[in-house]
Amino acid sequence: MLAPYAVRVEQSRGRRHPEPAHPYRDDFQRDRDRVVHSRAFRRLENKTQVFTRRFSDHFRNRLTHTIEVSQISRTLAAALGLNVELVEALALVHDVGHPPFGHAGEKTLDAAMRAHGDSFDHNLHALRIVEDFEVRYAAFRGLNLTFEVREGIIKHSRDYQPADYPQLAEYRLDQRPPLEAQLIDLTDEIAYNTADLDDGYEAKLLKLGEIRERVGIFDRFYREAEKQYPAAIEKLKFNEALKRMLDRMASDLIENTRARIEAAGVKSLEEVRAHGERLAAFSPEVDAERLQAKAFLNQRLYSNSALKPEKAHAERAIQELFEHWTAHPEALPKTYREHARHQPPHRVVCDYIAGMTDHYILEQHEKHCS
Repeated sequence: MLAPYAVRVEQSRGRRHPEPAHPYRDDFQRDRDRVVHSRAFRRLENKTQVFTRRFSDHFRNRLTHTIEVSQISRTLAAALGLNVELVEALALVHDVGHPPFGHAGEKTLDAAMRAHGDSFDHNLHALRIVEDFEVRYAAFRGLNLTFEVREGIIKHSRDYQPADYPQLAEYRLDQRPPLEAQLIDLTDEIAYNTADLDDGYEAKLLKLGEIRERVGIFDRFYREAEKQYPAAIEKLKFNEALKRMLDRMASDLIENTRARIEAAGVKSLEEVRAHGERLAAFSPEVDAERLQAKAFLNQRLYSNSALKPEKAHAERAIQELFEHWTAHPEALPKTYREHARHQPPHRVVCDYIAGMTDHYILEQHEKHCS
């Protein structure tokens, strides 16, 4: 049963190119399937989350992270009476716009674009992917996703000012996104805050003692695990604490969002859109715990000296290839050379690099810049 403020597929604003109804899948299920079968989705397997494959095959990549976000999102959406099929589609597509090498790659690509008076935004790039770059269907370019999924791609993690993005006017930038989209940014945080603690500990870059000292929510649950399972090895107690940390954040997000909806008196999707702020949120107490964990990861993992050589190599590869192809667009593959006839070279080069996997961009760097 859907809550009165959930998105109903039968009320969808539809696709850019109308299509006949499918006999046994609704439109959001079809969107989910189109994302899963896209090339951009498959490439996530070879894009860095925090660690490259050199460290271990067991660490998360963009694809496994996306699957974890999808699992958490489906669970929370069902508890809140939201449209689970829409939430799953949004969770699966939320990272397809990321370039190679994680946030380091995104930062470098954005800096390269700003030198040309432009910028790179992974949400906007994801929209370009699903609207144009994916070529799978004879009837249209892109994936022809529903309005609600395209809107969620743009608005799930930030609010864009209408005056600054007139090209996005159709996406109701002056209104809040549906709760299904609001949920994704928060489940994303739940997933990576817990997963990155796990991978950092497994990589021996984070020590148990410092995690317990600096991340209060983890320490509280580790003490519980020690008391309940005194004979268990350290890693199993670690796993138990991490599981309880995830559960606390997920449960709080459900309960606090439900309370905020009730307090706001919201009874419909249009009231969600018209509300002055996003309704999906952690409680102040859990949000403080989340921020503490996030600050710890920023200070001790993402900036860890052990990751700096690969990060520097990745940044150099992106910067040098960007400069090379911008100066020599004739060296681009044929499809991108054709695009460069109608768009500035720096935009075409950005699109090309952003779609690459980690290993492919390094191959290209060795080929063109060594």
